This record gives sequence, structure tokens and C-alpha cells, in this order.
Amino acid sequence: MKYYLIAGEASGDLHGSNLMKAIEKQDPNANFRFWGGDLMEAVGGTQVMHYKERSFMGFLEVITNIGTALNNIKHCKKDIEAFNPDALIFIDYSGFNLRIAKWAKPNGYSTHYYITPQVWASREKRVQDIKRDIDHMYVILPFVKDFYQNKHQMDVDFVGHPLIDAIENRDSFNADEFKRNYQLDDRPIIALLPGSRKQEIKKMLSVMLSMIPHFNEYQFVIGGAPSQEEAFYKSIIKYADVAFVPNKTYDLLSVARAALVTSGTATLETALFKVPQVVCYKGSWLSYQIAKRIITLKYISLVNLIVDKPLVTELIQGDLNSKRLRNELNHILQETNRIEILNEYDLLIEELGGGGASAKAAALIIKNIDKSK
Repeated sequence: MKYYLIAGEASGDLHGSNLMKAIEKQDPNANFRFWGGDLMEAVGGTQVMHYKERSFMGFLEVITNIGTALNNIKHCKKDIEAFNPDALIFIDYSGFNLRIAKWAKPNGYSTHYYITPQVWASREKRVQDIKRDIDHMYVILPFVKDFYQNKHQMDVDFVGHPLIDAIENRDSFNADEFKRNYQLDDRPIIALLPGSRKQEIKKMLSVMLSMIPHFNEYQFVIGGAPSQEEAFYKSIIKYADVAFVPNKTYDLLSVARAALVTSGTATLETALFKVPQVVCYKGSWLSYQIAKRIITLKYISLVNLIVDKPLVTELIQGDLNSKRLRNELNHILQETNRIEILNEYDLLIEELGGGGASAKAAALIIKNIDKSK
């Protein structure tokens, strides 16, 4: 069968690649065409456009690139028509994907959403659009299933979180070899994960780097995103005493004592690796003013949303400053606090259910295609 997948950033590329692998195991004749990244491309099929070519962050940035976005939507529709897939699979990236779904469903395409839109966070009215335009939903967070089924009477399938699979299935890792390869010394490591988009990296990394003079007994290591070149980080780092590790986030978290993490998927990844963290977020003034008026959540990190309490500290906008960050980093480095956080992480992992999310989603997609024929 033919599968058309659309992912819009690094995390979507990761989950999309694992979903493709799972589909291939159950459908050896699978033919993929997709909007994704390097990981999806490595699985096979045909890539239409890389997510690096269409990565915009924040309301202001989206508005200034509206022409490019509209052209991409037009191109995507024509490409779907030419491929004529058995299943159209959306992976996160709601601003783009919901527009494609609105066109695709009335044109007879079987629509599937994996890593679903965060309508539980803002613009809840979009649930009506999802009900209209999406045939099948596969959710990865337990509270999201409750949101759709109990609040909006919409049947969805909870498949567990694919990050568990991604972590369990990663390549073998040798900590000593990793440290040698990146010239890391014997001091405990504080990982800096400033995000994947240029705008957020610029805003977050400078305040993270300001911690270095206050924690001489630790070494700071930046986890570089696959979507950015090392030269971009170097222009921000300049003379800071910090190491740089490109595209090895999981390896870095495997050896980290603590982490400073930009809000997003990385907060959950950090928790799954049992690393105490401080969650950071700072956007442009306009983007923040708009966001705080439409986002209805108590928390911004997946960790706190899943356990429904402030397990990890979130420093947002004005609160993300050197003084606050220094205090919170000191807090999570204290052994008593560290043990308490790790115990809470164990409870969070139980909430996420077992592994096998990709395989479960693949089986449901294939089953639902067969039903529709």
C-alpha cells in the first residue's frame, strides 16, 4: 500500500521514521512518500521536502513567511493528488497538517493523525475541525485520550509514547568513548538543550551559558540540534568554556548529571533518561503576549502536564534570568532533591504505559485502511 506522511520538525522526523519502520514490518510492500527529514529519508521512499526548509517559530515569524507557507500547502496538495496514497498520515505540525486535512478528507483520502495537534493546550475549537477532517486519531499521552473521549466524545486510540521505543532501540552506547570523542573531562556534566530552531536557540542559549562561571566543578555541554549547523552555535558561544556535541542528545543525556532544557519534547526525553532539569522558555515579546492569552494550560512542559503538578521548575519569559536559573540549578543538583525528582520520574514513566507505540500505531493504520476498502 501507499503511505503519504507529513512531519514538520526534528521530533516528527524521529517518530515518523520509527512509524515507517513499523509499517514496513507489517506491510513489506509499503511505498512511502513524505515531508520529513534525514531519519525518514534513511528508511526509504521519496522525500518531497525537508523540514529545515519550512521551520518557522512564533506568531511573528509565521506571519513574515506566510507566502512561503501558502506555496508549500499548494505544492503538497498537488503532490498528494499525483501519488494517490492509501493513507495520508499527519505527524504533529498542526498549522500545516490541519489545512491539508481540510482539503484531503472531502477529496476522498483516508486521513490519520499520529502525534496529534495540541488543541488541549490552545484553540480548543479546532477539535470540531479534527472531528470533521480526521478519520483516525492515535494519541501518545494518557490525558489527551481523556480530553478527546470524555470532553469531546471522540473515539481515539492511545498507543503509548514513541519516545520510549526511540530510547530503548537506540544504538549501543559507551560513555567513556563518548567523552573521549568530544574531549570531555571527569567533571559531572550539565547538558544544555536550547531547542532546535534558530530563534529559540538565540534567546535561550545566552542565559544558559551565564551559569558557567558559577558552577566550576561541572562541565557544560551543548546538545546541538540536527537542524542547525555547528557554525551557528559557535557564533553564539564565542569564548564560553563549553563543549559542543552535535546531534547526540540521547548520548549526552546518558552521561548528564542535570540539564537546562528548552520547553518541548526534550523535557520528556530528559525525564526518560532520569536527568533532573530546569525547563526554560523565552519567545519574542509579541509571540509571548499572544501565547499567554490563548494557551489555557497550567504548565508548558510535557513532564508537568503528564503528572499534573510542578515536578520540574519552569522558568518562562521574564523569570528566565541568570539569578533564577542559578538558584534552580543549585536546587536540582542537591542530592536529596535529585533523588526526589528521580522517584517522581519513575511514576511518570508508569503513566506513559509500555513501549511499542510505533508498532501499535502501524497496526491500527493498516487495519483501518483495510476496513475502509
